[in-house]
Amino acid sequence: MARLILFNKPFGVLSQFTDEGSGRPTLAHHIDLPRVYPAGRLDRDSEGLLILTDDGKLQARIADPKFNKPKTYLVQVEGVPVDNALAALASGVTLKDGPTRPATARRINAPDLWPRVPPIRYRKSVPDTWLELTITEGRNRQVRRMTAHVGHPTLRLVRWRIGEWSLDGLAPGDWREA
Repeated sequence: MARLILFNKPFGVLSQFTDEGSGRPTLAHHIDLPRVYPAGRLDRDSEGLLILTDDGKLQARIADPKFNKPKTYLVQVEGVPVDNALAALASGVTLKDGPTRPATARRINAPDLWPRVPPIRYRKSVPDTWLELTITEGRNRQVRRMTAHVGHPTLRLVRWRIGEWSLDGLAPGDWREA
């Protein structure tokens, strides 16, 4: 039976178990389990759901875009996206590495999340907005590049859900078996 671990990756933690000599926190600082590996990645400056497994085929089904596994992000962006910006995200935008698949994008109320350490920069003169964005790919820094493309740079990025698995009830740095 495959082992499946849901981990709430804190800001600043690398999505790998080792980082020789850098002193940066890694998965090993939070998870002491043999032979589990991340199914996909989250950038060091992103937070949220990271799935780990000991099953290579399951790892591929979760991470590989050809399986269309939806990934839902809570995204705090700079400014207030108008309907045209949301429509562009929904229909797919063209980035330097080609067009993205269509996504679902909607404005949401500020979610009840843990405080980020360090906090995001706050500018009194520039409002921010929360979006819920669901994609079925996982290119390098894709969500950040998509929101920037429509004129709203990402301030905070939390992956909340991958397929049927979510962060519900998991504090930053905590993990549980699914």
